[in-house]
Amino acid sequence: MKIVVTGGQGFIGSQLVRTLLEAGHAVLNVDKGTYAAHPENLLEVEGHPHYRMARADIGDAGALGSLLEAYRPDAMVNAAAETHVDRSIASASSFLLTNVMGVQVLLDLCRTLEIPTFLQISTDEVMGPTPPGERFAEHAPLSPTNPYSASKAAAELMIQAAVRTHGMDARILRSANNYGPRQFPEKLIPLMILRALEGQRLPLYGDGQQSRDWIHVEDHARAVLTVLEQGAPGALYCVGAREERTNRQVVELLLQELGRPEALIEHVTDRPGHDRRYAVDPGRLEALGWRPRIVFDEGLRDTIQWYRTETRWLEAVRGGAYQGFHTRW
Repeated sequence: MKIVVTGGQGFIGSQLVRTLLEAGHAVLNVDKGTYAAHPENLLEVEGHPHYRMARADIGDAGALGSLLEAYRPDAMVNAAAETHVDRSIASASSFLLTNVMGVQVLLDLCRTLEIPTFLQISTDEVMGPTPPGERFAEHAPLSPTNPYSASKAAAELMIQAAVRTHGMDARILRSANNYGPRQFPEKLIPLMILRALEGQRLPLYGDGQQSRDWIHVEDHARAVLTVLEQGAPGALYCVGAREERTNRQVVELLLQELGRPEALIEHVTDRPGHDRRYAVDPGRLEALGWRPRIVFDEGLRDTIQWYRTETRWLEAVRGGAYQGFHTRW
C-alpha cells in the first residue's frame, strides 16, 4: 500500500515509518517539524526507494491537500500530535489546534480525496484513571482528566462521527505508555535516564505510585500494522503489553541498570490532576494475532543502552525547547 504517516519524524511516528517500510509498504512522511520532531530519527531510511518526506502542518488543508492529491495514498496513519501532559497543563491551545482541529482537517481531506482508510493514534488516557483490579477495554466511556487527554478524546468523537455520518473507514488505536529509543527527553523514562547518567536528582511526582501499562514502541508500531492490514473498518482497538509498573518501580529499575543510587530520587509536588492508574485489555487486538514481543525489563535495558551511546542524537535534541520548558516547569 501507499501510506501517509503524519508526524513521522517524532518518536512513535518514526518507528511507524520504519515498520511500514520493512513490511513492504510505501510511505510519505508528512511532518510539521515541531520541537519533538527530528530528522535524525529516520537517517537509516533516507534514500529508501519507497520513502518520501514532506514538510507540512496537518492544520494546513491547502498544502496538505496538494500533497495528498499528488500522492494518492491507500491509507493515512495520524501520529501527529502534541503529547506531553505537563505542557498541556501549562498551555492547552496548541493541543486543541493540532489534536482536534488538525484531525478534522485530515478527516475532511480523506473524505474529499477518497482515501480509503484512516488510522488515529490515540491514548489510553482518554478513558481516565483505571480502578484497581480492572483493565479498560474498548467499550469504556471517555473520561479524560487533563487538557492533553481531553484533546485526544475530542478527536476520537469527531472520528466516530465521521464513521457514523459519512461511512468512513476510520480506525482508532488507544495505546498504553510507549517507551524506547528516540523518545524526546521530556517523558519519564528518557528524562530519568539522562538525569541519572549525569548524576542529577530525579524529580518524581508525588509518592511515585502512579501505575502505567508500558509497551515498547516497536510493539506498538506492529500493532498499528496489524490493524491497518487486518482490522475491521471503523473499529477501535486498545494496545497494551500487560506490563504494569509504578513510576517508582520504573525509576528504581533504571537506576539499578545504571549502577546509580536510589538516593538520587527526589519526590516533588504532584502535578495537577495526575491520574493514579492506566491499564488496558488488548484482547480485541490479540484476536487478530498480535502479541507484544519485548519484555519490559529487557526493553528498558536496551533503551538505557541506546541513550548511553547515541550522543549525537542527544546533542541534536537537547536544545532550547527541551531546556526552556523544564526550567519553567
